[in-house]
Amino acid sequence: MGDKILIVEDEPTLLDTLEYNLTREGYLVCTAADGWAALEVARRERPALIVLDLMLPGLDGFEICRILRQEMSVPILMLTARDEEVDKVVGLEMGADDYLTKPFSMRELLARIKALLRRVRLVREEKANDEEPVAPREQLAFGDLVIDLTRREVRLQGRPLTLRPMEYELLLFLARHRGTVLTRDLILERVWGWDYTGGSRTVDVHVRWLREKVEADPAHPTRIVTVRGAGYRFEG
Repeated sequence: MGDKILIVEDEPTLLDTLEYNLTREGYLVCTAADGWAALEVARRERPALIVLDLMLPGLDGFEICRILRQEMSVPILMLTARDEEVDKVVGLEMGADDYLTKPFSMRELLARIKALLRRVRLVREEKANDEEPVAPREQLAFGDLVIDLTRREVRLQGRPLTLRPMEYELLLFLARHRGTVLTRDLILERVWGWDYTGGSRTVDVHVRWLREKVEADPAHPTRIVTVRGAGYRFEG
């Protein structure tokens, strides 16, 4: 049986089209056409991924995303009819993992879904292997901040930090290039992949999230430093 996907979309034709195509791909599909129903179905069905429209009756996609992020770690792919960067950034800030602007091709949607599910599976497999005997662990240490590459774990002052998969990948990339100024475009290419269509503000949002977790004073960062007009530099 395939992964269960919740589609939240109030436009009947698009909802039917998405349900048909995802079912053909082998996914188990459940649907909701408004914000309140989306919360109810998500809590009941515990889907592996949610395709969430931004503009919905009842609660909009931003509010649904904010609420669900407090309750579960399911990946969320947000759909927006407006090609406004602010919508995309706010969506990411509320906890969306990716977004697509309407109109979009079914091929691209399926590719995004597969990529998100693949990342989640990889993280789960690595966590499941954490207790198995392993070779000496590879670590990067910067004072009280330790990145454990073997366990894909980050600790600050001895306590593990809860990072999303892309937050971990971003921190690791920055740390491996300590002292080097890295442009947003380079970070996007190396961390998100050359085929990622999101803008450079994606990097800024994830850097802010990281600073909230690894900096003593996120408003005055000393580990992940902004190089004005260039990008970011990791100081450790």
